[in-house]
Amino acid sequence: MDMQTEELARIPLASPNRRGRRLPWVLAGLLTLLLLGGTLYAVAPLRHPLPAPTVELTLPGSMTIPGKAPRLPWPRTGQALVSVEGLGTLGTSGGSKPLPIGSVAKVMTAYVILTEHPLAVGEQGPELTISAEQAAAYPAELARGESLVKVQPGEVITERQALQALLLPSANNMARILAAWDSGSVAAFVEKMNATADKLGMSHTHYTDPSGLDPGTVSTARDQVILARKAMALPAFAEIVEQEEATLPVAGTVQNYNELVGRDGVVGIKTGSTDEAGGCLVFAAVVDVGGRTLMIIGAVLGQPGANTPIQLDRVFAVTRSLLRATAAALDVHTLVEAGEQVATVRGPLGTETTLTTAEKVEVVGWPGLTVRLDAQIPTVPPRIDADTEHGRLTVSAGDREPVGVPLRIGTGLEPPSTWERIRHHR
Repeated sequence: MDMQTEELARIPLASPNRRGRRLPWVLAGLLTLLLLGGTLYAVAPLRHPLPAPTVELTLPGSMTIPGKAPRLPWPRTGQALVSVEGLGTLGTSGGSKPLPIGSVAKVMTAYVILTEHPLAVGEQGPELTISAEQAAAYPAELARGESLVKVQPGEVITERQALQALLLPSANNMARILAAWDSGSVAAFVEKMNATADKLGMSHTHYTDPSGLDPGTVSTARDQVILARKAMALPAFAEIVEQEEATLPVAGTVQNYNELVGRDGVVGIKTGSTDEAGGCLVFAAVVDVGGRTLMIIGAVLGQPGANTPIQLDRVFAVTRSLLRATAAALDVHTLVEAGEQVATVRGPLGTETTLTTAEKVEVVGWPGLTVRLDAQIPTVPPRIDADTEHGRLTVSAGDREPVGVPLRIGTGLEPPSTWERIRHHR
């Protein structure tokens, strides 16, 4: 036997019994590893939280009230514009070239006075004293055919009475008296009128006098509606222009030139007429639409006629037609029905439900008016019962207060079970 053979002979051989005892332990270890791996694989998706359900809107961001848009009886000449407060402009005619506006200019005169010297409803306010010079100008003003109220030197008149004289019988002399009282001179007051027009965005308006007698005082229907909205927001102004008559210290009882006041819901605001301006009227009227009160504000400028009564008769007739057509065009419209789907809600692993309106959504307007829709929907939880109120749909037209209705969950939403999560992970 050589040396290598002897070395091999000395190595002990494992017995068959020891090899047999090791095999089960190896198999058990392998099985444990397999089970552990499978468990980790199955548990892996459970370690992460479920994602929040997603919301997909099914209604557009805006809608148009269906139907044929109204066609108003616009005048053949001059300019006109009609708007509904809070909703927007219903239409316009005659372009945007600045035109003489006559005594409609007194709306700005009154607006400046009331913003500088505010009055509460019914309040008389500070007193003005008519100077000898102002009273002495009356005969010459009368000879020119101006619209005036009689005054006397030393006459004491309150701010409210002066505004009544300005706005009802359209007294040119009172426009000048108020201007000098506020600013020290008529010229300084006119500067204030133009600065106010600029501030309000009346880009096509220029005042040269506080009464509108000067044909250089020009504006547009659009600009005068901007001003009318601001003026009618002053309670004292709105109260005065709705009066059919007033009593003054010297002039006595004076009548409102606006013959429409008290008819067709008209609550103001100012007439104007000169040879250059023709017949003009800025108007406001209140109408009831389905139990909702709306104010129509508009302007008609440049109506033809040989003299003041004819000019005003024509502008009154045009305005009546526009007001009646506008009132007829306004209605309550159902924009979204109750139970109409607003959004689809998609939960994890294919779960799904809907959000629908709990009530119908009604808006006031006219066919062709664009209305905005906005759905405010909080995060939807993975579990939510059917018919649960969740979120709100608001509908708004123009600047009016939005109309809102609650939203409801359709079928209930349930989070997936543990087994579904594991099975989906495979």
